[in-house]
Amino acid sequence: MDRRKRILKTLGALIVFVALGAIAAQFLPRGFAAKAEDPFRGLKTFSQVLDIVQRSYVEEKTIGELIDGAIKGMLSSLDPHSSYLTKEEYSELQIETKGSFSGIGIEITIRNNVLTVVSPIEGTPAYKLGLKTNDHILKVDGKLTKNMTLMEAVRHIRGPKGSEVVLTIMREGFDAPKDFAIVRDVIPIKSVRTRWLGNGIGYVRVRHFQSNTTKDLENALSKMEKKHKHLVGAVLDLRNNPGGLLDQAAMVADVFLDKGLIVYTKARTGERDLVYQAHPNDASRRHDYALVVLVNGGTASAAEIVAGALQDHQRAVALGTTTFGKGSVQTIIPMTDGSALRLTTALYYTPNGRVIQAEGITPDFVVEQAVAPEKAKETPKGLKEKDLKDYMEVKPPESKEEDESPDDDAKELLSKDNQLNRAVEILKSWEVFRRVAVSKS
Repeated sequence: MDRRKRILKTLGALIVFVALGAIAAQFLPRGFAAKAEDPFRGLKTFSQVLDIVQRSYVEEKTIGELIDGAIKGMLSSLDPHSSYLTKEEYSELQIETKGSFSGIGIEITIRNNVLTVVSPIEGTPAYKLGLKTNDHILKVDGKLTKNMTLMEAVRHIRGPKGSEVVLTIMREGFDAPKDFAIVRDVIPIKSVRTRWLGNGIGYVRVRHFQSNTTKDLENALSKMEKKHKHLVGAVLDLRNNPGGLLDQAAMVADVFLDKGLIVYTKARTGERDLVYQAHPNDASRRHDYALVVLVNGGTASAAEIVAGALQDHQRAVALGTTTFGKGSVQTIIPMTDGSALRLTTALYYTPNGRVIQAEGITPDFVVEQAVAPEKAKETPKGLKEKDLKDYMEVKPPESKEEDESPDDDAKELLSKDNQLNRAVEILKSWEVFRRVAVSKS
């Protein structure tokens, strides 16, 4: 009787795998199925292994648990970004792209078989505690991350607000791994923020690409342009932006472009799959001032698409350091039971055909982020006019432009950020050359 039950369960497993094969076939190129090996040969071996494990493994496992494990193993063997999402994991993924979630605020990947930080999200517990791009996460709460899938790592790192998770981190420059005890919090993903830097220059920070990013960007630019009538240039800050939704990245690039290719993808057939084109912006939505894009090693995926498109169209110059190099496309394929497959199906390419995967975007101006020096002690200086008794003080004339002084928090930012300062210098020079060209014409 027991043997009969095992046979029936094995047949059930075979039916499930045949059904999965039929679903997967919908996403394969035409003619591929005819060239593939006979799947039933492998399924026979699988059914034998399934039967042996269920009968002989030290702990009792259900058919469902074993099949889930087999599917996870199959997908994790493909690449670091393909994975099987249970119903709960799929729900978490959908929540993440819409607004907020509870965790520590990092984007992670698997690079060279090591769980690696792509970027900490600005303002989150991980960011405040000092986690950095390219940190290696060796353990989560003492559990080794070796052979852990991305989704398993995410599940272990996330948790209720107020709870603590300990990450064991190895970083270049560390003599030994260090533990970072991080208290989880709700991670609101406010994707766009603006500041006024003065001298006709605006600052736009895009932290992540989620479902409302383009709308938020348009609103932020509109408010800034109405408030500051003398806008001559802007800094688009994509540093430590881990990416997000592909369509939002294309739409953000489209905000600054009026025509041409933004990004395209190639699947295994070598043919272009998805193609995103820019559209003409009407007069009320034209943002045709000078633009500098800030990038660094934490700029990844969707953020690299925006930087690459603006660079290829010579719409902006990129400044900073080479980006992360995550240029693969993951397609989410929902399953009938509420679970989903996260499958790498294509690679991104910039308008000029540059591959992003493992290469990244090289900036036009390579500027390393400088460590802010400690405040120097005051040293005696030579005598100046204002040191003389009863010196004549002359107040500078008031600016005719009300919007020239930078925001208070922008002053502090400029004092600490050498890359941003370099971007501002470029935009100032840009405007000077523009005025000279106009005066000579």
